[in-house]
Amino acid sequence: MALGSGRIEQLAGRMKAQGISAFLASSPITMGYLHGFFEEGGERLLLLAVHADGRVRMTCPGLTETQARRCGLQEVRSWRDGEDPFALVRELASDWGLEPGRLAVDDDLAAARLLELQRLLPRASFEAGQALLASLMRVKGDAELELLREAGRIADGAFQDVLGRIHAGQREDEVTGMILETMRRLGGVPAFCIAATGANSAEPHHHSDGTRLREGDALILDFGCSVSGYLSDITRTVAVGRASAELRQVYGIVLEAHRAGRAAIGEGVPCQAIDRAARRVITEAGYGPQFMHRTGHGIGMRGHEEPYLIEGNAQPLEPGHCFSVEPGIYLPGRFGVRIENCVVCTADGHASLNEEPPDQVLEVG
Repeated sequence: MALGSGRIEQLAGRMKAQGISAFLASSPITMGYLHGFFEEGGERLLLLAVHADGRVRMTCPGLTETQARRCGLQEVRSWRDGEDPFALVRELASDWGLEPGRLAVDDDLAAARLLELQRLLPRASFEAGQALLASLMRVKGDAELELLREAGRIADGAFQDVLGRIHAGQREDEVTGMILETMRRLGGVPAFCIAATGANSAEPHHHSDGTRLREGDALILDFGCSVSGYLSDITRTVAVGRASAELRQVYGIVLEAHRAGRAAIGEGVPCQAIDRAARRVITEAGYGPQFMHRTGHGIGMRGHEEPYLIEGNAQPLEPGHCFSVEPGIYLPGRFGVRIENCVVCTADGHASLNEEPPDQVLEVG
């Protein structure tokens, strides 16, 4: 089956089963996933509407109409700057009989737009539609998996490429630039990169800056790219120069936790079980409070999506679920270690979308 084929029909079937009249999409990712149309409306109203019977209508600015039709959208209603775009929403509601009715919206619909829609259609009820969409997006097909694997291969290649070029004295932002450019050269669209050294590596979402790498420092590299809209996400921790005994020890604990989490993956296993397995290793080693985030998140066209590997999420894993496994230990003011691979759940366990992390902390420079 071609990428994207049948998604409108699948969404419509789920809507009908749940008694939802229409789904309103505004995110380029949602519209791209459903119909191959990736465009941001910005300050202009742009909505892809899907009826429970499978009808689709695009409401968009006139300057977007040609691209919408090029993507195969048959029913496009456009408006020009200076006109009232919500007149087309009233027309849609009348044509489709959306009042009264249940209207699901994606999470990216701006609050101001939602409030205006509620004012225009007071007899309709609006509800979050992301769970409905996630029920489709979280299970990846073969074509999607191949794109995720390719994005993973590019991230792996970038890591191997830059290892020999990292050295003490470089700035964090120089390292990020090097990795981003390498992913681009290898065929990916760079999505993000964090380089965090020394005490900064104890900040899981550090913003890379002008901090210089020093001999003996830990260096966390967290980065990814996209291939045809599908993302990679990998984290490796290395030492700049010779690693201390403590860094080697903490790295070993995190690696054991990473492997324990992955060993727990299987069809029907609750998401929280993977978090528990990884967290148990770190807690028993005495670092429980220093692991403050979930073990993983789903990945696909969004960098963070369902399923989430976190305590309290009893959702069972299914073949085709793709997600990160990324335990970490963070010692404020000193250093941190995180190890992350993205994997896909399979009928007999899981398969990694990245090369395996090193058995011990690598020393670079």
